[in-house]
Amino acid sequence: MLRHWTRLGLVLAMAVCAAPASSALGEGPPRVDAETERQLTVAARTLLQARSQALVQQNRHDHRRLPDEILGVAISPGVARVQERAVRELETRNRAPVEGGPAYTGARTRLAGARAVREGDRITLEAVEHTEVRYETGKVTQSIRRSFEFVTRGERITLTGERVMDPDAHPFNDPDPR
Repeated sequence: MLRHWTRLGLVLAMAVCAAPASSALGEGPPRVDAETERQLTVAARTLLQARSQALVQQNRHDHRRLPDEILGVAISPGVARVQERAVRELETRNRAPVEGGPAYTGARTRLAGARAVREGDRITLEAVEHTEVRYETGKVTQSIRRSFEFVTRGERITLTGERVMDPDAHPFNDPDPR
């Protein structure tokens, strides 16, 4: 009888040791390497930062076109068109935290908690955007969860889209959804 319990204990111990290996397979798509994740994050942040800067009144109109590539990540023509339209709209929008209030004097956007996963030729980057806009008497900070979509063709990575993950969020630096 003791021998039976010892054998059963050994079988249970082996099963417990094997469980983490088999559960690791169900963790979802594989993450990309740290350098690629950094490239994708920089490309995504560049888009958001340009829109944030469009909110700040400036003496000159700086209509810089979005580069075709950011840190080795290509920008799709569709994303570039949407970005240019958004920047134009944000430049002409009320640039104050409240209608008729003091104008924004500065804006800064950063991405935190970025996580990129690959499924076939697609990479999805999820991150929390923290945008701070300053005005004469204070500042306002907003945190929004965003997702960015990329496609790979060989070694080439192209940004093909983005979306806000929080359905009720209204980011400062997004054009009016209407």
